[in-house]
Amino acid sequence: MFYACRSVWKQVCAVVTATMLVLPVHASEIVKPSPIVDGDFRKVDPKSAALGQLLFYDKILSGNRNISCGTCHSHDHATADGLSLGVGEGGIGLGPKRRFGEGRDLAIKRVPRNANALFNLGHKDFRVLFHDGRLSAEDTYGNRFNTPAEEWFPKGLTSIAAAQAMFPITSRVEMAGDPAENDIAASRRERIDHVWPKIARRVSTIPEYRKRFEAAFGVQGGDITMVHIANAIGDFIISEWRSDTAPFDAWLKGNKTVFTPQQNAGADIFYDKGNCASCHSGALLTNQKFYALALPPFGPGRIRPFDPYARDVGRMAETDDLADAYRFRTPSLRNISRTGPYGHNGAYATLDGIIRHHLDPIAALESWNRDQVVLPEQARFTAGDFAIWDDAREMARLKRSVDIEPVWLTDPEIAALVEFLKTLDDPTALAGRLGKPKRVPSGLPVD
Repeated sequence: MFYACRSVWKQVCAVVTATMLVLPVHASEIVKPSPIVDGDFRKVDPKSAALGQLLFYDKILSGNRNISCGTCHSHDHATADGLSLGVGEGGIGLGPKRRFGEGRDLAIKRVPRNANALFNLGHKDFRVLFHDGRLSAEDTYGNRFNTPAEEWFPKGLTSIAAAQAMFPITSRVEMAGDPAENDIAASRRERIDHVWPKIARRVSTIPEYRKRFEAAFGVQGGDITMVHIANAIGDFIISEWRSDTAPFDAWLKGNKTVFTPQQNAGADIFYDKGNCASCHSGALLTNQKFYALALPPFGPGRIRPFDPYARDVGRMAETDDLADAYRFRTPSLRNISRTGPYGHNGAYATLDGIIRHHLDPIAALESWNRDQVVLPEQARFTAGDFAIWDDAREMARLKRSVDIEPVWLTDPEIAALVEFLKTLDDPTALAGRLGKPKRVPSGLPVD
């Protein structure tokens, strides 16, 4: 590690790296994680998963019937949307080409955080979701999960993937819309659990859904609840995007020829010199803990009611512990080369960019180029997207909260690390098992 006298070392290494080859391969000596096996995953009913596929892409679940789960977590974009910060309710289009609606359809703000990828959420080791960990598998309130809904969260959710599906439909900016526009959003003002019965009633009026819920869950139309809906969506996510057949998985099982020499060198860096596996550990490549990385801030932030300006304090917003300020959950790296932009706010469009940030967070923050972000332009939001940079005190607080030490890697080593991360791409998981439906029972268009 060369941290002191960085400018001098950069001059020296600029000459060295011009001719430097990738380091010798030691990947065969690495202590590898245990491979994923069938028993690691929760079993799902195929009828429930097939029902969940339709619900996942059906806009009937949104307040104004204009956005689905699949709009921001699409098969076309590796279960994400290709944007740094998404365009939620009222938006038009899909993926990086999605744009804001106009007039009454103009959203109140950008979605505050980057869309999470959905791979391997059926693995029994996954216990924490969302960038700030506001959903966890803890029986804090007697309903199996610790969530923002607290004791109002219903019982009967069968997986953390199902529990996750309960929340985007309650968010004004993501799926619910404005309270003046529909009764779904209006009921959110009363209490979060008032939203879910109204969604269930909508779904239960559609004959095809009534038949499918009876076949999958044995419930009649009037007895369909949001718990049934979320469990079906969870089962779909679990079965659709299980990822354990990438070249990385063959390597875990002992195949020594599946990697190129450069990928082997990248594996050696990942598990040794780069210290990547200290956080991105195990077969899921996450320890599910929280770290402050001083990622470049921008956008509306996930503000608390008393925050005076747009900022995002991460885990601290959930724990009220100052020690958690600016900390965010370590993401899984499965299919990582396909799920950019990277970071809780999508601050880096490329793997090379986010890796370099990890190597020296403060230096990277200070030299960050705003062209790294992928943000649909909208005059109402663009003017304030980077306003936080003018707040010297907030930027100083961000810089003081860094949990990782600088690491020195050469350009060839970074390139090798990028190539290793590409071995986590799983064509079967990326394509999905059922795929995107051509139609949904509500008759609404599929994005």
